[in-house]
Amino acid sequence: MQAYATTLLRLSLGVMTLAHGLLKIFVFTIPGTVAFFDSLGLPAIFAYLTILAEVGGGLALILGIYTRWVSLALVPLLIGATVPHLANGWLFSNPGGGWEFPLFWTLALLVQAGLGGGKAVLHPRFA
Repeated sequence: MQAYATTLLRLSLGVMTLAHGLLKIFVFTIPGTVAFFDSLGLPAIFAYLTILAEVGGGLALILGIYTRWVSLALVPLLIGATVPHLANGWLFSNPGGGWEFPLFWTLALLVQAGLGGGKAVLHPRFA
């Protein structure tokens, strides 16, 4: 059962990561995402890199490509997503969103990195 649970975690993280990347493209729009990053004092390139990491990383996790490395590579992104929410309190339902969800997501990525890809990977050699 552990391999299947690992796979479920990987697919869940992949879908959520991909969804957040696509949200930045199709809902917030790329210029809107750049403007948001600018409002945080971050350079525009960080917005583009975040979108690329979320879309590419999400697809890689869904396919089971280098799961451990992709999970670890996404951790700094999620730490960066946690920091702007620190002043909003713990609960993500707080105005502006708290830090519970991005912190949990960060920890789930670390767990995934420790577990590996599980079942249903694109090719076991790349898992």
